[in-house]
Amino acid sequence: MSRRKSRDGGRADAGNPTLEANLRERIRRDRLLTFRDWMHAALYDEREGYYQRRDLQRWGRAGDYRTSPERSRLFAATFARHFATLHQQLGRPNTLHLIEAGGGAGRFAHGLLQTLQRDAPHVFDSLHYIFDEASDDSRERAAKLLAPFEARVEFRRIEDLSASLNGAPLENVIIFSNELLDAFPVHRVVRRGGQLRELFVGLNADGDFVFVEGPPSTPRLAEHFERVGAALSEGQFAEVNLDAEAWIERVARLVGRGFVISVDYGDEAARLFGAAHRHEGTLRAFRRHEFVEDFLREPGATDLTTTVNWTHVVSMGERAGLKAVALESLDAFLLRAGLLEQLERETTFAASESEVASLRLDAREMILPGGMASHFQVLVQEKE
Repeated sequence: MSRRKSRDGGRADAGNPTLEANLRERIRRDRLLTFRDWMHAALYDEREGYYQRRDLQRWGRAGDYRTSPERSRLFAATFARHFATLHQQLGRPNTLHLIEAGGGAGRFAHGLLQTLQRDAPHVFDSLHYIFDEASDDSRERAAKLLAPFEARVEFRRIEDLSASLNGAPLENVIIFSNELLDAFPVHRVVRRGGQLRELFVGLNADGDFVFVEGPPSTPRLAEHFERVGAALSEGQFAEVNLDAEAWIERVARLVGRGFVISVDYGDEAARLFGAAHRHEGTLRAFRRHEFVEDFLREPGATDLTTTVNWTHVVSMGERAGLKAVALESLDAFLLRAGLLEQLERETTFAASESEVASLRLDAREMILPGGMASHFQVLVQEKE
């Protein structure tokens, strides 16, 4: 197929405009886009969205970010130990539905399944592992990695699963996500002249993407701050994650009896909106592990993320029938779930002294004060 250089600076198939060109055309047609819609396209456009592109190295040292499963197999192994405990708490059911939402390239699933098969075969034999991932590229990578467990793994979107059940919930289910909620597209708002204003995306005279303030696109934005009991100061920016709200409602309907476990970096509303260093909001853009100053530059080329509002997630869960039973730092959770015991278990299977040393270093990094895990939280919600 012939290719041409697009006038937007990217590359596009002949006859297929780039993501930037499509976004510009939408803005020229509609005058403005909510940042939520712009961010959704930048991350999830089916051809050029950040999470859909096949030409990007997103994970690892050479990519834009590293998640806990990539840093150490102890992360998945410790959660495997915890899920075995939950299996027992649920009465050792013959079928345990374990749904991983936003599973990426399958590294967590692979480590978890490998550990359960070795250490808790009765739990492994009960598993119906449902792998939910929006990105075609990531899903294909995961399918290759998880091929040894294909008899236990089903690749399916949560919304498709819900539709196939005709609204009936699943019994004995665990829904797990790691750094999913922070990747949902958000609305951006600012308090100006005593009023809540929304930040839209428009075009300047040169055709560059710029933020434009206007009246809120939905009353739900103001309702959000009332619900979490927070108010912005004059000139303060913030994000509102209505997509996380919709996701919580969806998974709550899917769980008849079981748990929803979310790992992410966030804070409670009082600190999220009350801290001076968050006066400009929490929206961040990353490329090659470095901050990108211009959020609107080169949509599809950078990772966009925000800090999770745990007060909001807990509140919405309670309205949907999910009871919050724990919200704690990831390092504290891992210790309570048996990370040190799992470390000793893993070292017995290590092939060399250097592997043992690496595992112990990983464990220290996970639990040392100020380490990566101390900046993340685990929310456990239960439905009985």
